Amino acid sequence: MIFQTMTDPGQVICRRMRPSDLDQVVTNEEISYPNPWSRRIFLDCLRSGYECWVLATRERILAHGVLSAAVGESHLLTLCVHPEARRKAYGRRMLRHLINEARRLGAHTCFLEVRPSNEAARSLYYNMGFVQVGERRAYYPADTGSTLREDALILSCVLM
Repeated sequence: MIFQTMTDPGQVICRRMRPSDLDQVVTNEEISYPNPWSRRIFLDCLRSGYECWVLATRERILAHGVLSAAVGESHLLTLCVHPEARRKAYGRRMLRHLINEARRLGAHTCFLEVRPSNEAARSLYYNMGFVQVGERRAYYPADTGSTLREDALILSCVLM
């Protein structure tokens, strides 16, 4: 579903992710995260019917997100903004869209995990109403060259 027509090549629209988007999506992941999702993971999410969305112009994908929803709960699985597109509210726009999709699918709560070291993401989530409800020890793989794993903060937001 496209929410706006694409007449201006610089216009940013929110639309469902397509298999043809995966090269750009994976590239955005690779330049954003030390342990990015693979093409295969995104393909599996698309095939499984997860909510896979992008914010895009005609030329490039600026942000993407994946959400699963079932039995009254949703889980934000990934949210990524291209480094050159950060600090322009694209992350907030994508998160707001995914939360609305979760509500549409009957979810009352949304959960996610975030690295404690990812201050920008934590700030976005807290500003959008998420609160910390737990922690997963040694959840994230270590950065290249390190054997230490990073914990994950578990955040939750009531969607009513």
